[in-house]
Amino acid sequence: MVSQKEAQEIFQQYQSYQQQIQNILLQKENLKLQLLEIDTALDELEKTKEKEGYKIVGPIMVKKSVEEIKEELRDKRNSIDLRIKMLEKTETKISERLKDLESKLQQLLK
Repeated sequence: MVSQKEAQEIFQQYQSYQQQIQNILLQKENLKLQLLEIDTALDELEKTKEKEGYKIVGPIMVKKSVEEIKEELRDKRNSIDLRIKMLEKTETKISERLKDLESKLQQLLK
């Protein structure tokens, strides 16, 4: 039999994991929006006939070659893809823990 204190701790862990999942989902959504912006920028750069373009750096715009801008965007895209994959792995692990805690909580309620 589980004590009330242990049950409370399990419930608090469960709530903590739920919050972590919510944070991960928000981070993933933000990163996916960034990917969409990058893809849109890359599409526009592919259409342009210009050799140079502008990149916003802080409060100023800097003139750079279109190829440099594309390369930087591709690098940023790869970095974001990796971050999303890491978040998905973390999400999977936390989801598994949540399921375990959920089953423990259901047993306690019986």
